[in-house]
Amino acid sequence: MGGRTPQAKRRQISRGTILDAAERLFAAHGRDGVTLKAIAAAADVDAALVRYYFGDKEAVFHEMFERRAVVLNGERHAAMDRMEARCGDAITVRDALDTFLRPMFETAFNRGQGWADFAAIAATINSSRAGGAAVMRDNFDPIVQRFIGHLRRAAPSVPDKVLYRYFDHLTGALTHCIAQTGRIDTLSGGQVLSNDMDDALSSLLTIFDAGFAALQAGD
Repeated sequence: MGGRTPQAKRRQISRGTILDAAERLFAAHGRDGVTLKAIAAAADVDAALVRYYFGDKEAVFHEMFERRAVVLNGERHAAMDRMEARCGDAITVRDALDTFLRPMFETAFNRGQGWADFAAIAATINSSRAGGAAVMRDNFDPIVQRFIGHLRRAAPSVPDKVLYRYFDHLTGALTHCIAQTGRIDTLSGGQVLSNDMDDALSSLLTIFDAGFAALQAGD
């Protein structure tokens, strides 16, 4: 019979355990606030095993981030495929926004602590000058370019310069929302909750749909 050997299965479990532990630590302490030794301790394995599997802390970070980014991008591509089949040449800005934003919200809010931690890490590195741009580029540039292509189809008269600046604002708002920091809970006296996915997504869609319409009107 096929399949992995018991040794291969144990190795995969060990790698997953290490990546899960690293994810928790990176979300809590940031990329620079975590050591390889701390990752090993949190995973309850020897530091030598972490070095054997990954080499160093940066390799752990990149594999930890990539494993969820691959899943997220797959879901975004699938949503975009469905949108293109449904809308044909009549894609709207709202359609494009929804297919790009919704998978990120649904994973961050509805799939447990690991995905919530990933979202918090993404939010931190998206606003970091210390290597954050490279991580976002390596994991998300193709899906972002596809999204911007949908905006072009929805509004062909809008210059690329405007589209990219629009995305710059959008990605900042997106990653802040999915980080679920709790700041808005306190600021609003509990009227608005950072973990209210439906409200956060709905308002983000409304604001950026209307914002794009304003950009078109000023074109």
